[in-house]
Formats: sequence, C-alpha cells, structure tokens
Amino acid sequence: MAQIPSKAEILDWISAHPTQNSKRDIAKAFGIKGAERIELKRVLKELEAEGHLEKRKRSYRDPDSLPPVSVLQVRGPDEDGDLIARPLEWHGEGVEPVIRLVLRASDPALGAGDRLLARLQKIDGGGEHHYEARMIRRIGTNPRKILGIFRKTAEGGRIVPIDKSASLEWLVAENARLGAKDGELVEGEQTGPKTRMGLPRARVLTRLGDPAAPKAVSLIAIHQHGIPDDFPDAVMAEADSAKPAGLSGREDLRDLPLVTIDPADARDHDDACFAQPDDDPKNPGGHVIWVAIADVAHYVTPGSALDREARKRGNSTYFPDRVVPMLPDRLSGDLCSLHEGVPRACLAVRIRIDAEGNKIDHRFLRGLMRSAASLTYGEVQAAHDGQPSDRTGPMMDDVIRPLYAAYQALHTARTARQPLELDLPERRIELDDTGQVRSVKFRDRLDAHKLIEEFMILANVCAAETLIAKRSPLLFRVHEEPSTEKLDALRETAQAAGLTLAKGQVLQTRHLNALLNAAAGTEDAELINISTLRSMTQAYYSAENFGHFGLALANYAHFTSPIRRYADLIVHRALISAHGWGKDGLSPEEIEGLDDTAQHISDTERRSMVAERDTTDRYLAAYLSERVGDECDGRISGIARFGVFVKLDDTGADGLVPVRSLGREFFHYDAKAGTLMGEDSGRIISIGQRATVRIVEAAPVTGGLELELLALENTALPRGRPGGKSRSPKRKLVKHKRKTDKTKRKVARRRR
Repeated sequence: MAQIPSKAEILDWISAHPTQNSKRDIAKAFGIKGAERIELKRVLKELEAEGHLEKRKRSYRDPDSLPPVSVLQVRGPDEDGDLIARPLEWHGEGVEPVIRLVLRASDPALGAGDRLLARLQKIDGGGEHHYEARMIRRIGTNPRKILGIFRKTAEGGRIVPIDKSASLEWLVAENARLGAKDGELVEGEQTGPKTRMGLPRARVLTRLGDPAAPKAVSLIAIHQHGIPDDFPDAVMAEADSAKPAGLSGREDLRDLPLVTIDPADARDHDDACFAQPDDDPKNPGGHVIWVAIADVAHYVTPGSALDREARKRGNSTYFPDRVVPMLPDRLSGDLCSLHEGVPRACLAVRIRIDAEGNKIDHRFLRGLMRSAASLTYGEVQAAHDGQPSDRTGPMMDDVIRPLYAAYQALHTARTARQPLELDLPERRIELDDTGQVRSVKFRDRLDAHKLIEEFMILANVCAAETLIAKRSPLLFRVHEEPSTEKLDALRETAQAAGLTLAKGQVLQTRHLNALLNAAAGTEDAELINISTLRSMTQAYYSAENFGHFGLALANYAHFTSPIRRYADLIVHRALISAHGWGKDGLSPEEIEGLDDTAQHISDTERRSMVAERDTTDRYLAAYLSERVGDECDGRISGIARFGVFVKLDDTGADGLVPVRSLGREFFHYDAKAGTLMGEDSGRIISIGQRATVRIVEAAPVTGGLELELLALENTALPRGRPGGKSRSPKRKLVKHKRKTDKTKRKVARRRR
C-alpha cells in the first residue's frame, strides 16, 4: 500500500512538473492506486482551500509563481552578503517569494530600494531563496549609447562614431576603456555631461574587435540604415510604470488551455491558440478555433511616448545575433508576452469552421488568458508524429490532436482557395558564442509551422472582415497582382523551359500554381520559382483595400503580431473602438493620418528587410572568406549589364561574376530577355542555368562576394583574365556590392 504524499511533496512535484499536474499524473508519480485516490483527492482539496493550488479543469497549478521577466525591488543584502529582492508583480496569496540577485561584473552597483527589470529562474532546493534573478537593466536609468572606432590617446582614448550624422567624438578615461585597442570597434555608454571641450564622457561597454568581424555585423547594419536601437528615457519610464492588466472589462479565458507555439529561441510569445471539436450538431466534423493575441493596445495608448516610438520604428528588426524590438523589454518580453502560467491581457477571436475548413462565423472579445504551455515547433511536431515528451504527452488528447485536426480542415480549404505556393527554402545562419558563423542551413518546414500560419491567416481575415462590417477605418495588408510586363517576362521564361503560362485570361494564383507544379521535380523548378517570385509586386500597408493576391484573399489585415508590427497595433485599436471596449481605441488623429502611417510603416518594413539582408550578406562573406579558392556549384540567379549573379547551393549566398571575367569577347546584354550573349561564341547565359564557380574574393565589411565562372551546364568555359582578379579588388567589391544591392532591391523577397 502506497503512502499518501505530504502536502509539501505534492507542491514540490507540481512545481517541478508543470505539464504533469492532473490528479492522475500525481497519483501515478506517487504510486497511488484504487481507493487510495480518495485520500489523495482530499489532500488536493485541502491544498486548494488553503490557496496553495488552484484547479483548472482536471489539473492543478501553483498560483504563487512569477513570470520569467519581472520588475524587482532590492531589499538589501542577506547574512551571506547576497542581494535579495522582492517582486513588484505578485499574483499569489501565499508567502511572497525571496529572490537572490546574481550580478555580473559589468552590472551597476545596486542598493536597497533600487528597482530593476530581471530575468528569473526558479530554484529547486534553494532553501529560502525561491528564485535567482539576472539583471536586464536598472529601471530609471537609460544611458545614451554609441557605436564607434576606439582611438587611443595619452589620456585614455576617444570613440569616433561610425554614424556619419554624429559630429561629436566621446572622451574615454584610461580606467574606462576596458582594455580597448586602437582601431577596435566598441560600444560605449555616456557616463557624464559634456566636458569643457564640448565632448561627452563615456565608458566602453563592449569590445567588438575588428570592425569587419562577425560580431560587429548587425551593429553596423543598425547604424548604417538608421534603425533606432536605444529607447528615449520617456519611453522607458512609461514602460517601467506599466502594471499588469486585471480582469475588469474582460472575459475570463484563464481556464481555456491556450498554448503558444514558437521557435525554440523565441524571446516573446504574442500569439496563443486552441482548438476543439464543435459540439453543434448542425456542424458535424466542424471545429472551434481560438486565437488569442497579446493586448498591446492596453499598454501602448495613442499619443503616448511609447506609441510615438513604436510608430517611429514601425516594426522589430531581426538579425542572427540580436533583435531591435519595437517595444521595450518590459512590454515585449514581459507584460505583453504570453508566458506560461501567467495571467495576460489579450484580444481573442473564437472561430467556427466546418469539416472542409470553411469559416461559419467568428466573434472577437477582450479577455484575460493564461497560457497552459509555451511549446516549440519541434516538440509539437514530434508529439504529433508519435514521440511526445514529458511536457506534451499529457496534452495530446486535449490540445495537440485537436489542433492538427482543425489544421487539416483548414488545409482542405486552402487547397480549394489555392494561394500562391512558392517552394523557396528559407536560410538560417547559426552563430557560435563568439559571433562566428557556425553553419548555414535551410529552415525545416514542419506541419507545426503551417498549422500556426493557417491559424494566424484565418485570424487576420476575421479582423479585416469584422472591421469592414463595422465600417471602421483600418490598415489592410495589400498585395496587388503582377503587372502585364512582369507576367510577359515570366511567360517567356516558362516557354524557354518548355512550360506554359496561359495568356488571355484573368490571372489567378491557381494558374501560377499550375506552372509551379509542372516544374516541380525538374531541373527548372528553382528557375520557375525564382522567376515567379520576381514577377510579384511588393506587399504593403494601405488604408484602402486592394486585396491580397498571393494569399488569394479579398480581405486581409495584420492582427496577430502587435508586439513587433505597428500595423497590428492599429488593427487592435480599431477593434477596440468598433466594439466599444474602452478609451484606448483608434483616435480621430490616427484615423486622419492612416495614409501617412501606412506609407511610413511600409518604408520601415523595407528598411528592416534591407538591413537584415545586408547583415546576412556580411555574415556569409565572412563565412566564405575562409573558402577563397574553393569550387562550388550553384545556379544563375540574376543577369545584369555588369555581370552574372550565382546563388550557391550549399549556403544560398549570392555572388557576382563580373562580366570582364567571362572571357575576352564582348557580351551583349538583353534586359528584356534577361540574358548575356557572347559576340564571338554566341554563348547565352540566362537565369536558371547550372553553374560551377570558384570563390575569388569575399569581403565581410561590404558583404561582397566575387566569383569566377568555370562551367555552365556542365560545360567548361574558357578562362578570362588570369585568376579573374582586377588591380584593386577592395574598391571593385565595394562598387560591385552597390550594384548588387540595387539589383537585389528590385527582386527582394515579397513578404506577407
């Protein structure tokens, strides 16, 4: 006969196993069977009555838990000399947890009463210390930062900004240079007012070494493209003063087992979902889908400092080694992030679909939710494929299988709708701890990714349809159909590959899909996919609705990512106003300026795309700089008057073959056909041809990659100038990089 565990043992078990918290899980863990379960139930009831546990459906959770990012106040050192802090955000009714601060050498000195934003980790067996906290930053201080080249002087040194618009250098004392050497790229922080010389004082925060080194790449792009990466003091003050939203004026969704599904390295979680079979007998085989999105509008109100800064940035920008967020971490990583087990404000939509995935109806609400689990794409897919983990195993019947069942229905509807189905793998650059490129891979495309994508598309459609029905102004996500000229070019490319894109009809995505399907599995598949992408127009934001051609949708708006896109915040405010949920909806001034906002955030989106692309180019150039002289296989991806672009198979990097290295004959450029033709040999070089190249030079500073064309379609070519090198390779690569960028901008990947 098994012994009934003590209350402390039960609480310890639930704390250590947050996804295995049903009475059955607890009984199994302690070997309790049969009639003994009655006694276990009694103990659980007592714990619930005492406030140590709360029951949610069939599971128990500890209400006395803190979110992973919290605002803390320093209480002072304990008897061991460790700094102790208390949480300012506390939802529990039990004993307030004790938090031990783990400080780094670079952290500022803290004293009793200081407030800080910190990342928490629960301690098992930590005695009276329930959590360890690592400081993100001290609240109330937001020193100005600078990126520049350190120049050594007799008094210490100076930081010369790399930003051309910055006219002042910064003085650095000898004891504040952190050992920086002359010529190093450094990140500094202002430490005092301007000196008698009119220059501000600073200290070196981080030594980034060689300005051409990988660790400096994204910082250079941030400054080069003018992406704001420091929040003004007023913005930080507003964010720091924000308090968690309560239940007042909201529907209680905390018992709904909504889950977030994100990449393993996700820093925030702004969308959650749940699905279940529809119990309406009039909808056999149908599903109910819930999509809940962080209620950013509650914290970022029209006209506030936070709002002005969010609009200025337009969106978050993502690099391989860092994120430049649209909102401060107090919001993006804390109050507006749907962390597991923490109450969070949300805007949610309940959607009913039939067995074929067609939407029957939907309803928006403003609620308070609590994520049942923060899951990753990989573990959700593994669970669905028959390999559930300890976390996902207990969720199979109630959460994961219903999600996939609803997705299958939506997939049926998608097949009937036929949005554009391009097959262009997305590249992923993995860095090591030093910022060096460890590998370049192509992202896996799992059903778990497609599931979330379909749920989010459906929620975006619901937002657009609701606001249209309520005659509310909003920002649409617009993707217009291709121009006649671009379609003619695509048609010629298809014909050259022995394929057909019919003429004389109203173009629909299903016609393009037929072309893509005909090319699938052939040597021309990549050519046709690239050419189809290039025929597309750029998606943008607009106060007028022109539909979304690529998704084959008449009404579409961005609703699902207000943490990282200002357009979604506008849509949230429009929904709030349209439903009369509060005074934090769309203001008259915002409505009047929607056209300007649409243009501005479309521009900031493109700015981020260019910065992200330039950063990727630099990382790849640094990665390939160690392979100069190697031969690689690839495919012709672009033709210009000055040369040929080749996309390498193994990394996806785009390199330039200068026209001067193609041979001693003159090459005629046909812009309409997109070809180069040798005057003497008659050789034609066109997009899509297989190529073997040699890496001649890789310049990490510019991201330029020069190649030499060795063979075309497995036929060796005569050599051009010896080695293919010019007399000033660095100047040449900068020039070619500029030309490359201009050409790439014309064919930049179209985003939803």
